[in-house]
Amino acid sequence: MLEKMFNPDSVAVIGASRKEGKVGRAVLDNLMQNSKLKIIPINPKSDEILGLPCYHNILDVPESIKVDLAIIVVPAKLVPGSIDECGQAGVKNIIIISAGFKEAGIEGARLERECIALCEKYGIKLIGPNCLGIIDTASGLNASFAPNMAYKGNIAMMSQSGAICSVTLDWAERIGVGFSKFISLGNKAVLSENDFLQLFENDSSTAVIAAYLEGVKEGPEFIKIAERVSHSKPIVVVKSGRTAVGSKAVSSHTGTLAGSDAAYNAAFKQSGVLRADSIEEMLDYSRAFSVCPLPKGRNIAIITNAGGLGILAADACYYAGLTIASFEEKTVERLREKLPPAANFYDPVDVLGDASPDLYEYALDVVQDDANVDGILLLVSPQSTTDVPGIAEKIATTIKGSKKPILCNFAGGTRIALGEDILSKHGIPNYSSAERAVASMDALCTYYKIKNHKRGDPEEMPADREYARSFIESASKNKRRVHGLESMDILKAYDIPVVDARVAKDLHEAVEAAEDMGYPVVMKILSPDISHKSDVGGIRLNLKHADEVERAYNSMMSDVRHYMPDAIITGVQLQKMMSGGKEVIIGMDRDPQFGPLLMFGLGGTYVEFLKDVSFAVAPVTREEAKHMVSSIKTYPLIAGVRGEAASDIDSIIQTLLKVSQLVTDFPEILEFEINPLMVMPEGQGCVAMDIRFTLNLNE
Repeated sequence: MLEKMFNPDSVAVIGASRKEGKVGRAVLDNLMQNSKLKIIPINPKSDEILGLPCYHNILDVPESIKVDLAIIVVPAKLVPGSIDECGQAGVKNIIIISAGFKEAGIEGARLERECIALCEKYGIKLIGPNCLGIIDTASGLNASFAPNMAYKGNIAMMSQSGAICSVTLDWAERIGVGFSKFISLGNKAVLSENDFLQLFENDSSTAVIAAYLEGVKEGPEFIKIAERVSHSKPIVVVKSGRTAVGSKAVSSHTGTLAGSDAAYNAAFKQSGVLRADSIEEMLDYSRAFSVCPLPKGRNIAIITNAGGLGILAADACYYAGLTIASFEEKTVERLREKLPPAANFYDPVDVLGDASPDLYEYALDVVQDDANVDGILLLVSPQSTTDVPGIAEKIATTIKGSKKPILCNFAGGTRIALGEDILSKHGIPNYSSAERAVASMDALCTYYKIKNHKRGDPEEMPADREYARSFIESASKNKRRVHGLESMDILKAYDIPVVDARVAKDLHEAVEAAEDMGYPVVMKILSPDISHKSDVGGIRLNLKHADEVERAYNSMMSDVRHYMPDAIITGVQLQKMMSGGKEVIIGMDRDPQFGPLLMFGLGGTYVEFLKDVSFAVAPVTREEAKHMVSSIKTYPLIAGVRGEAASDIDSIIQTLLKVSQLVTDFPEILEFEINPLMVMPEGQGCVAMDIRFTLNLNE
């Protein structure tokens, strides 16, 4: 699909310049590094640039010259006209370097929409606008204004920021890291990360996919594509805009509507994407993936000549969820044969400060032969007798030929520089700290699980969808946005158990309902304007007789009027008081990028204070629903702790699946919350005690 975008025979530069310092000149200079390319400068004021025939307009290029790719470097207001001319000339691939589009405001957004419409009219594939360009090391194409060409390698990189591209290229040049493709996405007017994920999936020169993203264009499609691609190639992403401040910056930078960070975390996890917290971390992970085999488990051996480094690495392994390996007896015996008596023969292996290159090599050979070892961290401290270059040379061949990942931390500065250069020459990354090496090892271990895990299909949950639709349509027709306790029937439509409850419009009906239900009861205010009833005195618990119901009703009305004098009150709801269960919450917020984002945590008021919740993008599988429940920190309180009976976790999972189905079936639901869901002891089910949801009245 994009073959001629990355491997063109001819490239036109619209806005080419002979003047140094101009972007149009920088693009020409970079293209001319490839002697096989036919380069066609376009500039209405020139007949020749840098010895190349220059045409005033792309329509002036002879029909005998087929232009495979056009790079546009002209002021934003002239870009739509240039695209139109390219369309007339039959050009199917365009890169717009020019800025001044949706990132610049209303007029820029209008220009960008005009560009999109022209691309649709002519069937043009477009990268940008507002981008640095692209690089393909396999074809030798540098269609960018980057200051240098990338080294050849197997990492494909795409970035929504041109500056991040430049930073990454500069870093890579210094330490010799290579790339297969380098893509500056810019505003993603036509082609986006989804298109390039599919390109990288089928690109034989790409083994690792790295990305800096400020947002994704089509969230559900991203999840679908990334899930498929991640089974063949690791995807490492830095997603910026994690905070409210960062999200605002994203919007002003590229015009991207940033979704919630929780949604991105959930989407990445469900689609097999590894999320890095920084550019440095992304590059660390990518380098490990580019050269290392995958570990088949999480048992890690540490070899060091400094006890302190070994302890730091062991601590980092613990926090990363990696296990310090237990060696086979024969491994310990072999280490004893040649290591000094004062050495440590168990993991971490301490070969001592004066260890020679030969001793390091021997220890590495022995440890990697151990069947209990899945990966190795090799640490070197530059002590007075340490032959750093010698160690690097000795271990390089072993590392390159190993079937297990071996990551190095030659720690220090000037005294390890030669060793680091030797490792780099062999294509072996050196991590500046044990912690960074451990984080990359953890990424390798995590990806092994991703690669070998098949996500099942979400179950189709039975429901009375016709009743649910009629309820939602009626509510929309009556312009009711927030629905509370009176809407329990929508849960019944999805076979979610609800508490026995009665609605009372006044005190007389409240007492009558309580007498009919039997005591004790709970009383809750009914109001479309009140979401958090406890905050305004809108809940009364454990009412045991009619007098308590009367006092509770009168005091509740007084409290609510005090806190929210303008609230519309439609009455109260009486519920049977329940005890012996645990309160949990199941919620949903419709994310602008990914759709329905499910939430689970302890319920009642706990959720606001503890903020101990888990997320997943609906629809979820049963396995994902189980993980949502078990991944919260307070899970032991639900599972049963210190002799307490376990809660009915299966009923929570089943309710999550039903809610997942409900919010998937009805995209009109913007927000949804069952709080609390009262979960009874194991085998006794659960009951929804309260519900609120918000409809999109524009649907």
